[in-house]
Amino acid sequence: MSFKAFSNFMHNKWIWVGCLVLLAYLSPYVIYGEDVHIRVHDNMDSNIVWYKVLAESGSIFTLTDVPLPYAIDGLPRSALPSAFDAALWLYVLFEPITAYTISQTIMRFAAFFGMYLLLTRFIVKKETAPWITVGVSLAFAMLPYWPSGVLSIAGMPLALYVFLMIRKYRTEAPKHTWILLCLIPFFANFVLSFVFFLAVIGLLWLIDWIRNKKWNGAFFAAIAIMAGIFVMKDYLLITSMFFDDSFTSHREELELSGNTFERSYELAWENFLYGHTHDEAVQAYIIIPVILIAILLALFKNRQPKWLFILFLINLALSFWYAFWYWEGWQPLKESISVLNTFNFARIHFMDPPIWYIAFALALLILWQLKKVGKVLVAVLIIWQSILLFGQSEEFKYREVNTPTFKEFYSEDLFTSIQDYIGEDPSDYRVVSIGLHPTIAQFNGFYTLDTYNNSFPLDYKHRFREVIAGELDKSPTLEHYFDTWGGRLYMYVAEHGKDYMYTRNKNEPIQDLAIDTDALNDLGGDYILSAVPIENAEDIGLSLEETFEDQDSPWEIHLYSVL
Repeated sequence: MSFKAFSNFMHNKWIWVGCLVLLAYLSPYVIYGEDVHIRVHDNMDSNIVWYKVLAESGSIFTLTDVPLPYAIDGLPRSALPSAFDAALWLYVLFEPITAYTISQTIMRFAAFFGMYLLLTRFIVKKETAPWITVGVSLAFAMLPYWPSGVLSIAGMPLALYVFLMIRKYRTEAPKHTWILLCLIPFFANFVLSFVFFLAVIGLLWLIDWIRNKKWNGAFFAAIAIMAGIFVMKDYLLITSMFFDDSFTSHREELELSGNTFERSYELAWENFLYGHTHDEAVQAYIIIPVILIAILLALFKNRQPKWLFILFLINLALSFWYAFWYWEGWQPLKESISVLNTFNFARIHFMDPPIWYIAFALALLILWQLKKVGKVLVAVLIIWQSILLFGQSEEFKYREVNTPTFKEFYSEDLFTSIQDYIGEDPSDYRVVSIGLHPTIAQFNGFYTLDTYNNSFPLDYKHRFREVIAGELDKSPTLEHYFDTWGGRLYMYVAEHGKDYMYTRNKNEPIQDLAIDTDALNDLGGDYILSAVPIENAEDIGLSLEETFEDQDSPWEIHLYSVL
């Protein structure tokens, strides 16, 4: 991008309006600090803690898959983020909430400018009013993304812009495109999303080669460079998966194809309308109706909205692929081909949100051409969608459902008092948690035998199962959940189901806890941190040491020692 082009870009007043709205969207993180409400699922219960404990571990860089003692008496280093993950270094340099805020800011502005560059360069004609380009980009930037993904989804339009620029201009592509090409992998996840994105870009290169009978070397080199950076970044994960015979992951026993045909069909339409919790595009109420109206309007005027129709069908196909990946009919094939079981090919659905918003822009272009009413209608629709998304910011959304704030969730003062009571170095004893996520204890420096991670030794899962077998026997739902997936290596309680957050205002006692404390003792378990009283504690070999509360914490922790 030349200085003149950059100057014209920054003099666009609507871009500044978009930036100001984004700053307002991000302001709760700065205003409230640790008192902000943020997502718990796959966020505070996992990724934030993974970054924090790794930043403090002294094992960020390692050539071998060393065990980290803070969880399960030796969690493989490959189960945590790469040493070349840029988000990790934010947690090295800053306090967790500051690192989280910076990560969110990078995500939102990369999504905004990436979509804007893509739309203005390749989708929307320059003479079209910026209401569409800036408005759609702003809406895309405010999506309720999975927070720890950073650019895994939000960065796809920026990456697509980079590749299309290099495809078009080859070695004459602007320098900033090559810089962005090399930076994006450090903020994105290859296994979750970009492996599929690069596969699509590679297919585009192949189609060009077949069609034009010419080798686009710069385009091919760009794909190879990004893929190479991702492989370098995830070297430890790749070596542990393919070259380390000593490590057998619990993922070898995954059985994700359990849905009936009818349930898979329902799930396909659910995903098409509402998306997945990790890639919500908020498309059901405005975007899909606008697309359908635009297609009908174009056909009525004897126009062919080819790309709009294609993108619409692509997302429909992706939703069906995602849903039917969990269809029970796949299981025999998955059992015979290991990679189909250990690698989740359904995650190609992470490409849904960029496709929806590109299609949204194309649909608005059709409406824009309506005389008089068109421009007003487009403005109303963009404002409506933006208001809807602004209201789904983390602070608004999770305050409404009354989940704990960042500070309340981790309750550092409360857990410090528990450590002080025990009076030993946390590395000298092991704990498990009941009624709350084990990552809370990990965040506060405890060494836990329970955990939530993407991969850990299969034999440890089997040993841990002996501890909770009695509770699993009482709940077929929990038994199936643990045996066929098991990523949450939790102290499951049949009475609790999949509810892992019991506060002092919701702490009904467990009447009959059926855990094997001998098996827990064999694992090295010394204490249980329970958010609820255990009525039959003495009968199963537990002794109540003390109950801990703090006025600023939602938890009431009952400390039991394993006899």
